[in-house]
Amino acid sequence: MGFKIAVCIKPVPDPTHYDKIRIDPVRKTVVREGIPTIMNPCDKHAMEAALQLRGVDGEVTVITMAPPNAEETLREALAMGADAAILLTDRAFAGADTWATSYTLAAGLRKAGNFDIVITGTESADGATTQVPAQLAEWLGWPHLWNAVGIEKSSDSGLRIRTKSETEWSDYQVTLPCLLAVSRESNKPRLTSLMG
Repeated sequence: MGFKIAVCIKPVPDPTHYDKIRIDPVRKTVVREGIPTIMNPCDKHAMEAALQLRGVDGEVTVITMAPPNAEETLREALAMGADAAILLTDRAFAGADTWATSYTLAAGLRKAGNFDIVITGTESADGATTQVPAQLAEWLGWPHLWNAVGIEKSSDSGLRIRTKSETEWSDYQVTLPCLLAVSRESNKPRLTSLMG
């Protein structure tokens, strides 16, 4: 049996254009207009983990809270192999902190359907707070693990997860639904194929 998996992705400013980023002096938010975006590098590892875990009859849906131009990032995720994409966008989301972002993503996930697993990257390249995965899991009321480096199906329809800290590895048995924040060390993201 396959899993119904959601992957939270984020378009972030392309690092080759960081010298063009500026702060709005009134709103104190990053002005992103005119700066190209890429899929957050950690989120590519989350995508790969979801695609490997999906199974034959599973489904991977990507979701993001971003401006309308995030459609390009969602198309990249679809080209990698995702089955569906959801864009949560509204001017009211501009300048959202991690609390507002995680709340909005949780509301979008609840409305989209009953997911077995939500997978995120461990952090975003532009904020690097590492707060959204745990906050999102708390809004959903789900168990969660951060810095997952290994994910396997277990015989009881749950998951076996290996996480890494600075000094040790830890192994967990997790029941579903759950949220996993995947480490960069977990896999090597696939390239977008010509067919994709």
